[in-house]
Amino acid sequence: MVSVNNADGASPQASLRQVRYELLTLGDELLLGLTANGHLTFIGAQLGRRGALLQRNVTLTDEADAIAEQFRESWRRSDVVITTGGLGPTCDDRTRDVIAEVLGQKLVFDATIRQAIEERFSRLGRKMTDNNLKQAYVFERGEVLANANGTAPGLWVEQDGRVLVMLPGPPNELQPMFTEQVVPRLAARGLLLEREAYVQLRTAGIGESALETKLQPIFDRVGPGLSVAFCAHQGAVDCRVSSPSGALSHAQLEAVAAECAQLLGDDFVCYGHDSLARVCAELLREQEKRLAVVETATGGLLAHAFTEVCGACKFFAGGVVCCSNDAKMQLLDVPEDILLQHGAVSDEAAVAMAAGASETLAADYALAVTGFAGAASAGANSGNPVGTMFVALYSPAGVWSKKLSYPGPRSTVKVRAVNAALDWLRRELRRAQRGDAVTSRRIGTMQ
Repeated sequence: MVSVNNADGASPQASLRQVRYELLTLGDELLLGLTANGHLTFIGAQLGRRGALLQRNVTLTDEADAIAEQFRESWRRSDVVITTGGLGPTCDDRTRDVIAEVLGQKLVFDATIRQAIEERFSRLGRKMTDNNLKQAYVFERGEVLANANGTAPGLWVEQDGRVLVMLPGPPNELQPMFTEQVVPRLAARGLLLEREAYVQLRTAGIGESALETKLQPIFDRVGPGLSVAFCAHQGAVDCRVSSPSGALSHAQLEAVAAECAQLLGDDFVCYGHDSLARVCAELLREQEKRLAVVETATGGLLAHAFTEVCGACKFFAGGVVCCSNDAKMQLLDVPEDILLQHGAVSDEAAVAMAAGASETLAADYALAVTGFAGAASAGANSGNPVGTMFVALYSPAGVWSKKLSYPGPRSTVKVRAVNAALDWLRRELRRAQRGDAVTSRRIGTMQ
């Protein structure tokens, strides 16, 4: 088994490049397009954070022969093989049986797993059918990965100098199992780094090319031992600094990242992987403030971003989705004359919605989003074409609106508008935290 520490004189990250990872995602639903293959992006990202590269992903049907053939190939040439799916109770869940046969291992019944399955069904108030006991069979020479969110446990096997990790398919089961159990085990065996392989800066409000141009003088001064990578999202850009050769220590990478963050000012969001909503949530908590949101075109996405943060009730007063003018007037007390004179998609309407949300839900801050998100948007015109969005921010210092213009499909416009609203709130909360004066209350356009 190749490990991080076995390359003579090489850095741990360079050594990890010799470790071959392959991922087998199983399920007809993936090939039919009924379910997106999120396991590839999740597992690939988790491995990449710890310095390993996922060499290949193969998506397979549930047929036994296909599973056996591909597993033999992957097992023969890999150091770590990870499988997802096919561990459940039904007839198409064949992964465990097929791979046990390929490895020449017996499957044995585990009474502890049976008890856990029975207890789970009891808690849910459901009757357990006998086919669920299929999930209690495990490798005779292997270990069990506990599944706190489902009935199918994961399986861990070390054989032939290789590691096999088998995980259930549902993401809410797989993801915590991978981060809490699989990653630490792989790191303990020298197959992943103990910490992230890079330092990441998350930015917002600055484009990818502008970000690189701004930071390049710092990178040039550091020299060739530094590796830099950018990843653009909708309204945000990540910058990762690393040193695959080992020329720079982690402390030196942190110093480079700190210099970049200082140069970026308010365009710097955070280190690591926190979302804009989570960063806003922490700022709201620190300042003991509460937030409300009101949405039309984004249909609840803004509220969803905040309710994904643990403990949202501590800072999030609530949200309103109101598409009709009557709903705006009845729920938020938006004046009818504003809607008649300026329209529901306007600076004035957005400001009135934000102020109404703050008043109705007793919040210190409020965000409002209204606009024409997609091709079927009624009311779009040459002055406000499809992709036109208005975002308003109510704060203790005042209330403002910004006009946004985003080309693209409805889903893209909605996400970009939400991210723009979150970034605006983040900047205002940072300003309030520093005690800076408000420099402008002009209604303007945000690019």
